[in-house]
Amino acid sequence: MNTRTLPAPNDKHWGALALIAIATFATAAIGAYASIDAKTFYVALNQPGWAPPPGAFGPVWSVLYVMMGTAAWLVVRRLGLPAARPALRLYGAQLVLNAIWTWLFFHWHNGALALAEVLLLLGMVALTARRFGQARPLSGWLMLPYLAWVGFASALTLALWRLNPGVL
Repeated sequence: MNTRTLPAPNDKHWGALALIAIATFATAAIGAYASIDAKTFYVALNQPGWAPPPGAFGPVWSVLYVMMGTAAWLVVRRLGLPAARPALRLYGAQLVLNAIWTWLFFHWHNGALALAEVLLLLGMVALTARRFGQARPLSGWLMLPYLAWVGFASALTLALWRLNPGVL
């Protein structure tokens, strides 16, 4: 007879899923609020030739937020909430940085601070992806498109800042 202990049927960490979803959605909402006039502002900027159209950002971010939240929840499912807390702290920190960038760039038009901040975000996302991957490889993989997008956003922030002196 196998004596391995199976998780309790209610040990799915639904409360953690709800908190992750709320935190992730709140980040998206805070960013959306800060960027109410972003489309008008963004198209008025001098753009590098490789800049995406304004309509690309919403769908990309929507997919990335779902992937990020899923990755975080899978870590909780694998480790349990107490053991997942260090990884979730990294996740929360990068969510805060994610929301701040939108305010710096689109609301306050501060290109220099937005660039410094997005580079910090890039490092935090890399740390989060690594920690998630250690806990559950699929979670690390789910974070890689976000990491790539933030890397792209870093390059775009630099280009826009350099192409728009006095505006950013």
